[in-house]
Amino acid sequence: MRILVLGGAGFIGSHLCERLLGEGHRVIAMDNYITGSRRNVDHLLGHAHFSLIENDVTISCDVDESLDAVMNLASPASPVGYLDNPIETMKVGSHGTYNALELALRKGARFLMASTSEVYGDPKEHPQKESYWGHVNSIGVRSVYDEAKRFAEALTMAYYRKHNLRTRIIRIFNTFGPRMALEDGRVVPNFVRQAVNDEPLTVYGDGSATRSFCYVTDLVDGMLRLLWSDEPNPVNVGNPREMTMTEFAQAVLAAAGPECRSTIAYVNPGAARVADDPQRRRPDITRARTILGWEPQVSLEDGLRETLGYFRAVRNRAA
Repeated sequence: MRILVLGGAGFIGSHLCERLLGEGHRVIAMDNYITGSRRNVDHLLGHAHFSLIENDVTISCDVDESLDAVMNLASPASPVGYLDNPIETMKVGSHGTYNALELALRKGARFLMASTSEVYGDPKEHPQKESYWGHVNSIGVRSVYDEAKRFAEALTMAYYRKHNLRTRIIRIFNTFGPRMALEDGRVVPNFVRQAVNDEPLTVYGDGSATRSFCYVTDLVDGMLRLLWSDEPNPVNVGNPREMTMTEFAQAVLAAAGPECRSTIAYVNPGAARVADDPQRRRPDITRARTILGWEPQVSLEDGLRETLGYFRAVRNRAA
């Protein structure tokens, strides 16, 4: 197959490209490096079936060759990324998604939209099912990302209904693994960076907020199962193992091993919560299990050991 991966130099995009090449596909990665990095795909550049194009999909999106699938992962995905680039985030969810859908339509290709659990906002339903409409502040600071993804989902469904385009929508929950950007402000990169550097793991608030964490190879597997399925409606992909921030910090310390000298430090435990920050997040993956035959295979503990090992190796090479 010939597959275009938009955002292919990002954390998840680079792992997706790697998996597709391993399956024998021709892969074209497109990225403007606003939050992605060429370093993430340096090891793929010599592969005969891989090419990398620097391009801003909000301006144009086209390739000369035929395509079997367009996978749209183009967007800042972390608070640092989308709060530093609010207008660009809105544009890639709107203009970028439109350009990508038009390309898929011209090429007669399947289209996968990488959406997010953030479409549920600060949810009143727990765990979150795909049928839940969400609880989103449309003018809050996080709305540039939340609403961009909600618009992208709506546009994707419009192309499915009007043009019979073979569209797929994956709602991605917290994902971690090698090649994360350690300065992107999310809890996994924060804790990993601090543990690797023997710094205190900073837990904001009282540590009772919850998340669930999916290892990146599991996510990519779910993404590809959805791409080749016949399911046009959104599907949650994530790990349903829910834990508090305190429990997660303890898991990171355990995975870091006895050589790690980090401790847990609570920052402003009595302070008001961050604006619009979800306090609980856990996917209901019934549809992924039923439709895709998918569920996570990599344990949190194994995934954390792999991630910590990767970033220790990066640190040692830089030393």
